[in-house]
Amino acid sequence: MKRIVSVSIGSSKRNHSVEVELLNEKFIIERIGTDGSIDKAIELIKELDGNVDAFGMGGIDLYLYCANKRYTIKDAIPIKEAAKTTPIVDGSGLKNTLERRVIEYINKNILPIKDKKVLMTSAVDRFGMAETFYSLGADVLFGDVIFALNIPIPIRSYKLLSKVASVVAPIAVRMPFDKLYPTGKEQDIIITKYEKYYEEAEIIAGDFLFIKKYMPKDMVGKIIVTNTVTKEDVEDLRCRGINMLITTTPEFNGRSFGTNVMEALIVSILGKNGDEVTPGEYEEVLDRLKFVPRIEYLNEIRVKEAR
Repeated sequence: MKRIVSVSIGSSKRNHSVEVELLNEKFIIERIGTDGSIDKAIELIKELDGNVDAFGMGGIDLYLYCANKRYTIKDAIPIKEAAKTTPIVDGSGLKNTLERRVIEYINKNILPIKDKKVLMTSAVDRFGMAETFYSLGADVLFGDVIFALNIPIPIRSYKLLSKVASVVAPIAVRMPFDKLYPTGKEQDIIITKYEKYYEEAEIIAGDFLFIKKYMPKDMVGKIIVTNTVTKEDVEDLRCRGINMLITTTPEFNGRSFGTNVMEALIVSILGKNGDEVTPGEYEEVLDRLKFVPRIEYLNEIRVKEAR
């Protein structure tokens, strides 16, 4: 039996563990939060290194991407370097493959994406998703500056996003990570702010904690496309009136794990380090796993299927 562990600097309240069988092999998949402590995450990785099959780096990205440029987050480097033997990944490989496939699946099977108003909370965090929405003709508002920097500047052009990212990203990745993204107890706080950007959107997409950060009480009729949600998150979305929840990763025992966890799972199947895996190899394993997005109607409103 293989053991996959996501060591997250996020809240320990979101911890979860499941046992699943995939491709005729059993896996224990765990998520362990350190409540915002990078030092504790490093200690835990060092303790488990060599005794698990793959690590996911949770609650923090190693890389941000935009327009074929990659930016390395300074605070994530010591976390990655703590694993000397066991492969460790941050989910970038699946954000570039699985999440593109999910948006294409939605366009083909759920509703046409063209001209839909999409609030993308952070494109540099979920570049594959953002680029696919854009390429399919969605009317995308890129919220990177709003959600990461708390500056109310909406970006409505991918070309402008690329220019802004080329200036801001090299500075942002050197900032303390908790200034860019909710960690620890901050993950439980919702500030009612920037409602107008949620109100004008038909689809709100991206990292769930970014979506949650400023989420209004009234979200009636909206569609959420995200990844990591707990049972409590789903119930909260239901109470806010969300029509449809789509997660890019499958549900295991009521929980959708992050892309870092699923990427660690694939790396363990391939028996490689994450840096050695090509996009084609991710695609091949995804085909074998037959992963499809989790689609859940939370309220009575139904979206007409595209076909």
